[in-house]
Amino acid sequence: MFEGFRDCQVEGDGASIFCRIAGSGPPLLLLHGYPQTGAMWAGIAPKLAQRFTVVVPDLRGYGRSEAPDSARGQAYSKRRMAADMVAAMERLGHGRFALAGHDRGARVAYRLALDHPDRVERLAVLDIAPTVEVWEAMGAEAAISTYHWPFLAQPEPLPETLIAADPVYYLDHTLASWTADRSLRAFPPEALAEYRAAFARPGGVHAACEDYRAGATIDVEDDRADRARGAVIEAPLLVLWGAAYDASKGGDMKAIWRRWAAHVEGQGIDCGHFLVEEAPDAVLEALSRFLAA
Repeated sequence: MFEGFRDCQVEGDGASIFCRIAGSGPPLLLLHGYPQTGAMWAGIAPKLAQRFTVVVPDLRGYGRSEAPDSARGQAYSKRRMAADMVAAMERLGHGRFALAGHDRGARVAYRLALDHPDRVERLAVLDIAPTVEVWEAMGAEAAISTYHWPFLAQPEPLPETLIAADPVYYLDHTLASWTADRSLRAFPPEALAEYRAAFARPGGVHAACEDYRAGATIDVEDDRADRARGAVIEAPLLVLWGAAYDASKGGDMKAIWRRWAAHVEGQGIDCGHFLVEEAPDAVLEALSRFLAA
């Protein structure tokens, strides 16, 4: 994976961040989601690196990045994770950059755009609605299909203990269940091996649970505070979603994001939740067109 990329550790804002980097054009930061690593971008990152300086980190607590100690989500709020990315990009010489994120990485991305608007040229969010919107709209059907939100947010050590019985089984089940065909076929063997190793490493499950604990508490309050003060994302925003997954759980994705951003465009893609791996050509085309505008 990532032929032509170099690996490095970069200091974030309280955590050492593993990054893969290639290219020489304008800077582009690509953020992964749960339960993955930066390897999710392997199928399109080399093509994007033909036009951009592409930086593909592992978020704190994931992959080969540092997993800071945490309780009740304190070290894994999206505000803290966004600060890592700003610090890492600054140390790499990029004060302002384009940004795309999937799943949890998209939550870090839109928080970064709200907290650090001067840093973001353009923003793409893949297969999410804002965190507070998801919680407020959650009914019985959504609670079943996104059971992991309340499950992983349960107090330590309940979810950690249950997942520890077979972390690779849990990871494989999660990945397969969110694809359009309910299988692991979309994931290259090298990437799947990296996801399994990272999730099963000591502290990996706890860090992911802390991410979701923050998502049920701190991140919701941060979103509500921004909504109350009328904050909007000023950078142009592209929203992409998997038509077979329904990340909005029935809502109009573009309409939802127009409550949070001044300039929104977007489209559904014929796939499940893992857009980059299930439909790489469609995602590459949409991202390339948006980033070049």
